Amino acid sequence: MLRAAVGGQGFGVLLAMDVIIYHNPDCGTSRNTLGMIRNAGVEPHVIEYLKTPPARPLLEQLIERMGVTARSVLREKGTPFNDLGLADPSLTDDQLLDAMMAHPILINRPIVVTPKGVRLCRPSEVVIELLPAQRGKFVKEDGERVVDRRSRAT
Repeated sequence: MLRAAVGGQGFGVLLAMDVIIYHNPDCGTSRNTLGMIRNAGVEPHVIEYLKTPPARPLLEQLIERMGVTARSVLREKGTPFNDLGLADPSLTDDQLLDAMMAHPILINRPIVVTPKGVRLCRPSEVVIELLPAQRGKFVKEDGERVVDRRSRAT
């Protein structure tokens, strides 16, 4: 949780920002997103969604809050996407949600929830718009600089 004192001489207001990340620690994009959240001074609630998948009503709510379709959060790479025939454009959102409930690996990640909104953070830099300012430089695992030492996005 982000905590910042506002005011002077020891008197102030405690500000808090709750952030939730639906995270897969085996995913570089998810690890980079988590790193940027922490670089903003926020310790998020980390939900490893493969161990604790969201209930269907929660997943439906997340998709609705993102303003996207179920298909847009469906992961193809490294999943049973092709084996299940999920490329079929005639499949409904309900059918795609059924598949995601049966195979949580089909839920793309990371999904981040903050008071500023809900986003699928691909690429990981998308998370910056949901957070307070970064607190210093941030370099992704692959060496790409995302935020410079003056906390400015590059």
